[in-house]
Amino acid sequence: MVDQPSVISLHDVVHKYEDRTALNGVSFDVQSAELFGLLGPNGSGKTTLFRILSTLMVPVAGRATIMGLDVARDPGRLRHLIGVVFQAQSIDVKLTAMENLRHQGHLYGLRGATLRARIEEMLERVGLADRAQEKAEAFSGGMQRRLELAKGLLHHPSVLLLDEPTTGLDPGARRDLWQYLATLRDQERVTVLVTTHLMEEAERCDRLAILNEGNVVALGTPDELKHEIGGDVILLDSKDPESLARRIRSQFALDAQVLQQQVRVERENGHRFVTDVVEAFPGEIEAVSVSKPTLEDVFIHRTGHRFWTDEAKNG
Repeated sequence: MVDQPSVISLHDVVHKYEDRTALNGVSFDVQSAELFGLLGPNGSGKTTLFRILSTLMVPVAGRATIMGLDVARDPGRLRHLIGVVFQAQSIDVKLTAMENLRHQGHLYGLRGATLRARIEEMLERVGLADRAQEKAEAFSGGMQRRLELAKGLLHHPSVLLLDEPTTGLDPGARRDLWQYLATLRDQERVTVLVTTHLMEEAERCDRLAILNEGNVVALGTPDELKHEIGGDVILLDSKDPESLARRIRSQFALDAQVLQQQVRVERENGHRFVTDVVEAFPGEIEAVSVSKPTLEDVFIHRTGHRFWTDEAKNG
């Protein structure tokens, strides 16, 4: 069986803003009909990468292709093959749902009966057929986001790019959106790339690239990435976490880290280790938690710090 070519392919993509490197040689591939996530805190480079893939920016080095077309050399042809939904709202709230889609269709050369049929199909697919003649300003945040999706899909793109698509949505609307993305992948065979900073959303992706400071620090399925931790994650509260971590490293030959005033240890059979460490340091441990690894634990494992650092929050 011959391997299918990648739908999205990045090779050593670099981008810089004056003296700051936003992307530092990013490489990965996305396969056909795959729901692929770019997970990273603010300032990790995922928005820069999204802008490059959506043809709004040109990388300073490296190469990015979508469906065999170079995003820097052939943006015009590529824009007809991809759908893009940006984090910032692009619908005109003073127009009706149908008017928003009609204007979008005109940008892609759609007219007449063909455009009318496509608009009706898309409004039906995103659950807005009965609100077609209402102005978008009357819609909830979830409904407006679904209208954004309809715009991005109106011209039958093979690839859909979404930047933080659930921003501002309530939990129910987020769940509905992700169910719809899975339907697009499974029934329409659309390749979907999503940027997110939310762990629970990243869990829904087929595969992930986790970004930190412009580098891909982890790549794989959510389960593959969590399995690399190889055990439980133990968090210990103590009045002197630095001293406790130092003595755990010495006595148990483990890599004990201090993160946000907690001692963090990765260990198989964590409940047994908790008994040992409490007995070894009586009276020093004030609270204990044992949990299975999460994607944030993968991030900590690869970078040595939590997903939300002070720099990420500000950047």
